[in-house]
Amino acid sequence: MTLLSLLAAILLEQFRPLSTRRFVDNPLAAFARTLEEKLNDGKNGRGTLAWVLAVLLPAIGSALIYAGLYALHPAAAFIFNVVVLYLCLGYRQHSHYYGRIHASLRARELDRARLLLSEWRGGNYEHTSADEVARLAIEHALIVGHRQVFALFPMFLIFPGPSGALLYRLAERIARQWPENREPSVAFFGRFARQAFEVIDWLPARITAVAFSIMGDFEDAIYCWRTQASLWPRPVDGVLIAAGAGALGVRLGDPVHQGSEVVARPEMGAGDFADMDYMYSAVGLIRRTLVLFLLLILLFGLSGWAGS
Repeated sequence: MTLLSLLAAILLEQFRPLSTRRFVDNPLAAFARTLEEKLNDGKNGRGTLAWVLAVLLPAIGSALIYAGLYALHPAAAFIFNVVVLYLCLGYRQHSHYYGRIHASLRARELDRARLLLSEWRGGNYEHTSADEVARLAIEHALIVGHRQVFALFPMFLIFPGPSGALLYRLAERIARQWPENREPSVAFFGRFARQAFEVIDWLPARITAVAFSIMGDFEDAIYCWRTQASLWPRPVDGVLIAAGAGALGVRLGDPVHQGSEVVARPEMGAGDFADMDYMYSAVGLIRRTLVLFLLLILLFGLSGWAGS
């Protein structure tokens, strides 16, 4: 049921991509604002309570619903799995941005590529060069591939029903609602949410980094991961970017123009500087990694079936 649920959700998301902004992000943002208004009194304990209400209780509830549906009929539990996974996935809309950015660069429409990158990542890139746009797009694609797809697989396998995938998605979205760069009261209120997501994402990020390494240049990927990941502002993202860049044999990171400033960033990866041609290679790495995860889940399911 595990592999079939994942396959069904992935195929559904590919052929009928869900507008996560409309059906997931906007409702969660409204709920987060309500919790913030009701509970934010400057005490960190209230932020913890808000996280429990927004993330932990729905995840536990999904596990209980799955158990109840499975007791009624496995088919009902299967449908519930697929629906929740479908809501948690969201890579298709990101891949559209990536494809349009690449097409714009190949057509030498740099201004359009900058605008698309700004819509996708956020930020101002009006002075960013074509190679910098490609570099930033590849970095974001590696992170998005992990967050929107690959991280859900181990969470789905470890926890009952879709509760692990839902736990990850809610934790990721709620942490984004209360970021560190907002006003001090909100940043303090969301500190537990951000810390909790770092803990939850620790293992999935490293599993994805290993998968990137296996599907690319293994030695370079592991070396870059070990020596460069901790230099990135968010070490969890650094693990993904360093391993992905090493696997691709490309150099990411480095300073980039954002707005009217040059933002200093550490070197990530090894090899040639990234350009639009490497955007194809990044797509290939993500696709191979997806196939690897599905094969591993298939083997996991077959071993469980044989053991029983």
